Amino acid sequence: MRAQFVLSEIGVGLRRNLTMTFAVIVSVALSLALFGGSLLLREQVSSMKGYWYDKANVSIFLCNKSEAQSGGSCAKGAVTEEQKKQIKADLDNMNIVKKVDYESAEDAYKHYQEEFRKAPIAGAVTPDQMQESFRIKLKDPTKYDVITSAFAQRPGVQQVQDQKQVLEPLFNLLNGMNYGALGVMALMLVVALTLIVNTVRVSAFSRRRETGIMRLVGASSFYIQIPFIMEAAVAGLLGGMLACVMLICGQHFLVNNWLAHHIDVIQFIGWGSVLSKLPMVLAVGLLMPALAAFAALWKYLKV
Repeated sequence: MRAQFVLSEIGVGLRRNLTMTFAVIVSVALSLALFGGSLLLREQVSSMKGYWYDKANVSIFLCNKSEAQSGGSCAKGAVTEEQKKQIKADLDNMNIVKKVDYESAEDAYKHYQEEFRKAPIAGAVTPDQMQESFRIKLKDPTKYDVITSAFAQRPGVQQVQDQKQVLEPLFNLLNGMNYGALGVMALMLVVALTLIVNTVRVSAFSRRRETGIMRLVGASSFYIQIPFIMEAAVAGLLGGMLACVMLICGQHFLVNNWLAHHIDVIQFIGWGSVLSKLPMVLAVGLLMPALAAFAALWKYLKV
C-alpha cells in the first residue's frame, strides 16, 4: 500500500509540473550528453596519441639540388654519398637510436603520390623535387634534442624534424575542444540543478496540505520526502536515457557514417567505448537529481 501511494504521488507530481519536468529532462539530457561526449573525446585523443606517437619518428631531411639552389641550410650543395654514409654510421653508433630507415627520393615520391593522389598539386611534383631522409625511431622520444644538436648543422642536412611536435597542435586543438565541452556541460549542469531545486520546491508547496496531514498522522520526514526525491530521480533518469540515445546516434551517424568515411588517417573509437560510458551516464542522471532534491528539501522546505 505504501509503495502504491509513493508511486501515485510521483505520477501526480510529474503531471502537475509538466513543463518544469520537461525542462529538467532536456537540461539533464544535454548536460549528460556533453559529459559523455567529453569522456569519449578524451578517450579518442588518448587513443590517437598512443597510435601516432608510437609511429612518430625523428626525420633528418637531406639536401637535394632544388634545395641547394634556394640556399639556406643547403647553400653548400646537395648531400653527397660520403655525407649520407657518415650520417648513417653516426646514427647507428648512438645508444638512444632504436631503428634507422633510409627513404630515397623515389620512395618519398611514391609515398607522396599515394597520400595526396587526389590533390591537384600531386601532378606538379616530380621525383627530383623530393628529399632523401633518414627516419629514426628513438628508444626515448624525449631525446629528440640530442639528434637535433648532432645533425641539424651538418653539411647536406636540410632540417631535423620531430613528427611528434608536428602532431602536437592537433592534439592541443582536440584537448581545447574537450575543455570547451566540459565548460558547456558545467553550465548546463548548473541550469539543470537549478531547475530541479525549483521544481521540487514548487511541487512541495503545491502539496503542502497533504504534507501537513501526513505529518499529523505520524509520517516520518524521510517518508514524506520520498515522492519528491523520486520525482527528481525519474526526471533525471529520463534525461539520462535521452542522453544515451544522443550518444548512440552521434556514434552511428556522425562518427561511423560520416567522419570515418571522410577521415581515413584516424582510427576512431568503436561501440565498445560508447557502450561502456552509458551506465555511468544513467547513474549520474539518476543520482544527481535525487541528491539535489534531497538537499533542497532539507535546506529550504523542512517538510
